[in-house]
Amino acid sequence: MTILPETLAQLSRMEGARRQVQRQLELIDRQIARRAAALVPQQRRRHGDRRGTSSDMCMVLERYRSTLAALTAERQPEIDALSRKLSRQDQAIAAHHARQQIALSPAA
Repeated sequence: MTILPETLAQLSRMEGARRQVQRQLELIDRQIARRAAALVPQQRRRHGDRRGTSSDMCMVLERYRSTLAALTAERQPEIDALSRKLSRQDQAIAAHHARQQIALSPAA
């Protein structure tokens, strides 16, 4: 069975759009992690951890985790929307493969 160039172009566009949404999700994750890492030292200063001794790493880790959770919760609607979009794109690509009988594994 010969695959039409238009079909391959459509599949390529679909996969490109999927990669773009995946990059958006990864960017949000990086932004959240970077912001949380930047906020933890500010929180330490606010809580009076100015002395020169090494701080309790468990407390720092707990602050990071709670800050990360709060920042993630703020962006959760956006993350959920992109995740749903990614899922729909995956389904559309799989359906396209099935319709065109393209094997997902390399040709043997």
